[in-house]
Amino acid sequence: MPVQMTLNKGTVPVRIWTDDIAHDALQQLQNLSRLPIIHHHVAAMPDVHYGTGATVGAVIPTRSAIIPAAVGVDIGCGMNAVRLSLKAHELPDTLARVRSAIEKAVPVGFEQHARTKVKGSAHARRARKMNDRLDAIVTRHPGIMKMQRRFNDTWMCQLGTLGGGNHFIELCIDESDGVWIMLHSGSRGIGNVIGRYFIAAAQKDMRRHQVHLPDRDLAYFSEGSDLFDDYVDAVDWAQDYAMDNRRMLLELVVEAIRPFLPRFSLEAEAINCHHNYVAREHHFGADVYVTRKGAIRAGLGEMGIIPGSMGTRSYIVRGLGNAESLCSCSHGAGRRMSRGHAKRHFSARDIEAQTAGVECRKDRGIIDEIPGAYKDVDQVMAHQTDLVEVVHTLKQVLCVKG
Repeated sequence: MPVQMTLNKGTVPVRIWTDDIAHDALQQLQNLSRLPIIHHHVAAMPDVHYGTGATVGAVIPTRSAIIPAAVGVDIGCGMNAVRLSLKAHELPDTLARVRSAIEKAVPVGFEQHARTKVKGSAHARRARKMNDRLDAIVTRHPGIMKMQRRFNDTWMCQLGTLGGGNHFIELCIDESDGVWIMLHSGSRGIGNVIGRYFIAAAQKDMRRHQVHLPDRDLAYFSEGSDLFDDYVDAVDWAQDYAMDNRRMLLELVVEAIRPFLPRFSLEAEAINCHHNYVAREHHFGADVYVTRKGAIRAGLGEMGIIPGSMGTRSYIVRGLGNAESLCSCSHGAGRRMSRGHAKRHFSARDIEAQTAGVECRKDRGIIDEIPGAYKDVDQVMAHQTDLVEVVHTLKQVLCVKG
């Protein structure tokens, strides 16, 4: 059953789709609700938890303003999923070679594609289509270039790379034994640089205008200010980059696994959509900027992906267009433990037990991503039956982590 509570301690209410929320996240939401730029109410999804800059799982409608730290530094981070024309019984008995092939084809963590291979390739030609827009942004803000070493080609070489943290590539099986590829990544180093640059600029702007905020991370740009349009251009570019990064990742994964599986085709792409982003939308009688920090759009009939942790289930969903949630739903299970707490609490043996049956790394290097560090995704789903309906239930059988 859906669970909804309302916090009424700010300028606008906060509507929360769970009763499983920590005090520090509640405080962050309360701080958001005190800002004069918030329109109507803030919505918090059932995977809500404390985050850097703003609460993860928050949906924030703002009038003529955007909060860069709420958008965050992994601008455009999101999901992609596609169903293959394969059934579970057609997969090999062991997926170790399939995982190895993916890891060889897709740079993970801090790795990137070799410059010698990118130069003059179709990869580079694809990246150059975005180059003019980026050049215009960097010309106005050369500080962005200074923040990323070897700026000119690093962002090109990172197109089609996974990154680290909670980013992943998975093979999954649905309720009808269909095989899916699902992946999670964002705008890589260039998105991080753009995010950090404009977060610092917004904080400086607030100090210059002596605007007092409940939290310095909630510094914002207002329409008409010197930096607002430049930030919108930069965010739009990073979101487009993240979208294309996931498209290229999918292409690389498909080609990597073909030699190890029976012949297959791609049947249906479920979604390629952000869950850390800002968009212009209309809600409660006004045109606003909606920032979803750890939430996906769930308008009526819109398809989405809600992944669980690497040892549980994930869901392909269809949005119900709930106006009270600002047409949104959760973006995953949501963390229950910080990364540091998980590393102290769990061992490699726990990883092995909690990822039984999944072909994946099982070493201490991914303890911070252990399923036990996350909320129960089934409970998260139970709390948002008024936001989405489940179309497919996926179980991971292979997971590549950064």
